[in-house]
Amino acid sequence: MMDAKIFKKIFLPYHGKLYRIAFRFLDNRSDAEDMVQETYFKLWQNREELESLLNPESFAVKVLKNNCLDFLKKIKPEMLTIDEMLNPAIDISFVELDNKDKLEHVKFIINRLPEQQKNLIRMKIWEGLSDEEIEIQTGLKKGNIKVIISRTRKIVKTLYQKWEKYGNAEFI
Repeated sequence: MMDAKIFKKIFLPYHGKLYRIAFRFLDNRSDAEDMVQETYFKLWQNREELESLLNPESFAVKVLKNNCLDFLKKIKPEMLTIDEMLNPAIDISFVELDNKDKLEHVKFIINRLPEQQKNLIRMKIWEGLSDEEIEIQTGLKKGNIKVIISRTRKIVKTLYQKWEKYGNAEFI
């Protein structure tokens, strides 16, 4: 069974990363700190199952994201914004019915992008890959990946805003 010393050795090094992810989700220091603490609490409660994890960091991040999503659903039940849909920290697989049209249109826009932009944004947002993982899969440099994804988000956001304003997809 995992004791406190082993638990701390395995999971405490991820504290900074977990906090940054929570802050990206919640945009609030106090709430981000609470979600990190909640994550550590849940991990500790399930420590017996954690001994066989191949990637404890990835698992901790997943628990944190789920905590943040649950928290957001409680305090912010309204529809996702386009920025939230394009934020890799947001797991859009949880999208509720109210968001379905928005999400479908974002996917519609992304499907009409040039192949490289489409693939990178899908890897980053829907597959949740890190820049390093994308670099390995595509052979592109990390800096190039960041620039392409940033520009692609801006393009998608602009096209989405036009769609919201004009109510059709004729401009794509």
